[in-house]
Amino acid sequence: MGKAWKYILDGRIPVPCEDLLAWAEWFEHSDAERTVRQEEVGPYWVSTVFLGLDHNYGRGPPRLFETMVFKREGDPLGVDLDTYREATWELALERHRLVVRDLEDRLRKELH
Repeated sequence: MGKAWKYILDGRIPVPCEDLLAWAEWFEHSDAERTVRQEEVGPYWVSTVFLGLDHNYGRGPPRLFETMVFKREGDPLGVDLDTYREATWELALERHRLVVRDLEDRLRKELH
């Protein structure tokens, strides 16, 4: 048996889940549990969530959490949309905070 690629959360701790049906059932009913943090920053939406799948594809620590920046239509800043993946809830939360702080700094500079 190879490395695990499906995970569920036990609190904030990712736990391998070999049973595909059990994983799918948990995933279907865990939206709130999988959300690390989401917030608006000016014209941007920053979302950090638990993915439930290893996006490192077995090469090193699993990347199970994702922070994405979405830009609303018509925004004139043109900041590139970013995606970051982390291994733990704590690292994902820290990445989220860094992304939000970076966006806030960019927006402040645009105003001055």
